[in-house]
Amino acid sequence: MTNIKIFVSVIVVLIIGTIGTILLQQDVAPAEPGKYDTLAQCLKDKGAVFYGAFWCSHCQAQKKLFGLSAKLLPYVECSTVDGRNQIQICKDKNIDGYPTWEFADGSRLNGEISLNQLAEKTSCILPE
Repeated sequence: MTNIKIFVSVIVVLIIGTIGTILLQQDVAPAEPGKYDTLAQCLKDKGAVFYGAFWCSHCQAQKKLFGLSAKLLPYVECSTVDGRNQIQICKDKNIDGYPTWEFADGSRLNGEISLNQLAEKTSCILPE
């Protein structure tokens, strides 16, 4: 009798898990395109890199300028998970402040940079 209860319980859990997974997958909406998708992709294509840290309010503000398009930015997270140190790639690049934008020609801009400045620096088109 006990083996039958365990078997039935396992089957019920598997059925509930399968149904839950199907329902969750149906609720996920496709990603909407952002207004600045083409700009973010162009920055990446032109070799620009945005170095930042998750705890940096200026980095958050920089990402906010891009709205939904922030997911396409050529972003490098420089902070370790605990927020106390910097990852090696950022040390090697001598990134000493956030945000830092580095461009293909080796030049850098520090701080929150306007979308217009980024577009001009990289010859990317800023959508209206």
